[in-house]
Amino acid sequence: MADPSPVVTGSEALDQIVQKLAGTADPKRRYEYVLWLAKKLEPLPEAFRNDAFKVKGCVSQVYVVGQLQEGKLHWQGDSDAAITKGLLALLIAGMEGLTPEQACAIDPGFITATGLQASLTPSRANGFLNILRMMQSQARLLAA
Repeated sequence: MADPSPVVTGSEALDQIVQKLAGTADPKRRYEYVLWLAKKLEPLPEAFRNDAFKVKGCVSQVYVVGQLQEGKLHWQGDSDAAITKGLLALLIAGMEGLTPEQACAIDPGFITATGLQASLTPSRANGFLNILRMMQSQARLLAA
């Protein structure tokens, strides 16, 4: 298999994650990486587990919180499902430290480049997109 052409999302960290996943032919290894990311996610304070931060359209319970500090976004989140938590962790790692403008400019097309879609159920793939959209929505509100 030829080296996949690099995806340019506007986030160096996200590009690196996408390349790592895209360069992995084995779907099981991709899942292991996503689960590893989930384990690294910091616990979400109970105060943020409310409807304001809940991702709509996800089968599992997913919360994501963006905060703006010195013009850069910082993220926290959690999910009750391991794979979904890993997908959330992937987005948090990839979008940490971006400006709201950079976060809003990320094209969801990068999701296809990860190769994860082949092994995600349609509801999980949709949930992944909903998490990204929620993060971009929060970034827009924080920028305003």
